[in-house]
Amino acid sequence: MSDPERLSNPVPQDPIITARVEAIKQLAGGLSDRVAVMDQAFNVVYANEAAWSVQENAPARRLHAKCYEAFAHRTNPCETCPAIKVFEASGVQCVSCSRGGDGTACGMQQAFPLTDAQGSVTSMLVLFQPTSRPGHIAIAEDNESTPSAEGLGDLIGRSPIMQQLFDMTRLVAESSATVLIQGESGTGKELLAKTIHALSPRRDRPFVVVDCGSLPETLLESELFGHVKGAFTGAVANKRGLFDEADGGTIFLDEIADTTPTFQAKLLRVLQEGEIKPVGGTRTVKIHVRVISASNKDLAELVKAKAFRQDLYYRLAVLPLYLPALRERRDDIPLLVRHFVAGACARHHQPARQVDERALRLLRDAPWPGNVRQLQHYIERAVVTTVGPLLPCQDLLDQSLGEEDESLRAASRGAVAQTERIRIVDALQKTAGNRLKAAKLLRISRASLYNKLRTYSID
Repeated sequence: MSDPERLSNPVPQDPIITARVEAIKQLAGGLSDRVAVMDQAFNVVYANEAAWSVQENAPARRLHAKCYEAFAHRTNPCETCPAIKVFEASGVQCVSCSRGGDGTACGMQQAFPLTDAQGSVTSMLVLFQPTSRPGHIAIAEDNESTPSAEGLGDLIGRSPIMQQLFDMTRLVAESSATVLIQGESGTGKELLAKTIHALSPRRDRPFVVVDCGSLPETLLESELFGHVKGAFTGAVANKRGLFDEADGGTIFLDEIADTTPTFQAKLLRVLQEGEIKPVGGTRTVKIHVRVISASNKDLAELVKAKAFRQDLYYRLAVLPLYLPALRERRDDIPLLVRHFVAGACARHHQPARQVDERALRLLRDAPWPGNVRQLQHYIERAVVTTVGPLLPCQDLLDQSLGEEDESLRAASRGAVAQTERIRIVDALQKTAGNRLKAAKLLRISRASLYNKLRTYSID
């Protein structure tokens, strides 16, 4: 922070940053954890009551003071604050500030980037070290000297990147703001969403899961918003939508990137107005639902490519979370393996089995392109197909795991295509070859039907 250009006047707030700061205020206001937001010039944009309350003989609290003035009681900037990496390095998800450099004098523990409408990092959310008594900042000299939990809810991990995720999860759970979870397939996005719900004040209300990628647009709209009797062929009665069923609780929209622009526009209106309109209906229904969405694609990049609505992205990503791939947390693999082995043995009525250290090393170094889900399925298969007190993973493991996983996906896609072809042929037979009627029966557009006829070579 020694760069004088960084220590200029406060940066004007982007509307997206303003919205995110407001969300942080909602969730951090009543917490005992110390939370603050700083802009790119390291001015204090927001600090909760807990952040101010540890100050002993401090000057009057004021926003837009420099962080080193407000929290470290310094007149000069810290020389080597690790949090500066949040602004200088692209793609940074989190910076640990608990050791190294005199920037720890203010007690920073972790810093998370906050991006504006153009995707540029203009502010950061800071979590401080806990305090042992008023006026004293307890700073851990070595992260390894402080025992860490092995999980949060059903999430498992001891690695620093997972501990940081657990800290953010506890923080966002108290809020009602929308959460966007991004990460590769198989990293556990639905599990993280369930954990947020379980830790939230909505824990006793419904948690509803919607796989947006598995439903066509018309069916997705009907499932989420409901429909009235006679709205379309087959709508023989009124049907409540999943948003209505989740009222008071949480709805998890998985694979949100796979939705169409038309549906995205309708979802945006739901988030803006807090109400839904059933398909074919004329009256709106007020709802009070927390929305958690997830994607294995980078939505920010899709926005730049105009493949996803920018306004919806910022509505969904008020509180963004990133789930790391398994290769980014290899130290957690032995812990996960033991957990999966114990669970698989119990499910298949086998005595407890162990994995030796050599096998654990091989498992830790394997590529695992399918992430935690692939590891879990592999362990399940190993438990079922082998006998003995030791699980011989080293004899079963090969370097073609990625190819095997791809072959399974290809087989699955082939089965889905065959099923869809049968449904189209059946619809054409029922409508005596009338393509318009067949499209209505299948609840797809006529253009989509023509495309599928060509794809499946149906005459």
